[in-house]
Amino acid sequence: MGSSPTLGIATKSGNLEEESGNPEKVLSKLLSNFLISRREGISPRTIAFYEGYLNLAKDVVGINITGRQITLFLDALQCKMGGKHAYYRALRSFYNWLYSPRSGCNLNPQDNPILMVDSPKVEKRILPSLTPEQLDYLIEQAGNVRDKAIISLFADSGLRLSELANINPHNIDWQHRLIKVTCKGNKEGMATFGERTESLLREWLSQYSPNGRLWDVSQWGICWMLRKLSAETGLSCNAHTFRRTFASILAKRGLDSLHIKRLGRWESIEMVERYTRSVKFEDSLKLYTPIVANN
Repeated sequence: MGSSPTLGIATKSGNLEEESGNPEKVLSKLLSNFLISRREGISPRTIAFYEGYLNLAKDVVGINITGRQITLFLDALQCKMGGKHAYYRALRSFYNWLYSPRSGCNLNPQDNPILMVDSPKVEKRILPSLTPEQLDYLIEQAGNVRDKAIISLFADSGLRLSELANINPHNIDWQHRLIKVTCKGNKEGMATFGERTESLLREWLSQYSPNGRLWDVSQWGICWMLRKLSAETGLSCNAHTFRRTFASILAKRGLDSLHIKRLGRWESIEMVERYTRSVKFEDSLKLYTPIVANN
């Protein structure tokens, strides 16, 4: 659909001038440089996302691509709007990198074709979160103290799966009920937990002597345990659901998005709002008091 990219530019990240007569090599080099730039602090799963979608969208990846070509490519895709939006996100990240100083291509940011492309509209689904009573039930139904501690910690802290799976016992501050964790982007963050979680963690550590990580199971083992518990209880039971539940319960208690962002180690308030879509008008109404008091 788009013309193959041609480039006669020496870049900081690799000399593409030598390959300017071979469009396939140019494209391969651009994608390689982009993925290398992403690898610092981004999960392998995210890297695979970029690599997969950009390779499928090679017709509109390159230097001489226009916004109209990208729009026509997205319109022609035979997939749902969510799929089109995934292509758009991958292309947006690539072109924002390509037209930035980081790429070393010395391109004018105002010429970035993605600026002329409208984001595909996707339905804002309200994904499930749990009530405190449902959390209690899941913890009650968990098969052993380790699993109870994992679920309780998920709910208390809003930890991501990788954050929880890789906790080092030495990073637990028992006095203040805080845990130092490695977040997305290899950044350090703090997670909090409550009295019940502390009790379950101490009971677990009385049974198990960690050699490095807190748990005797990998993150995939945690996923398997949660899927099994979900099948047994009929409740949504995974790290994302617990993270949404963490944010939603705090919002229903009146905590504002900025505080939830900090407590949940989110990068932006927009992400917090995405995780709290299950909070309804009626929930906010319970927190409301009249602006003008009665005389």
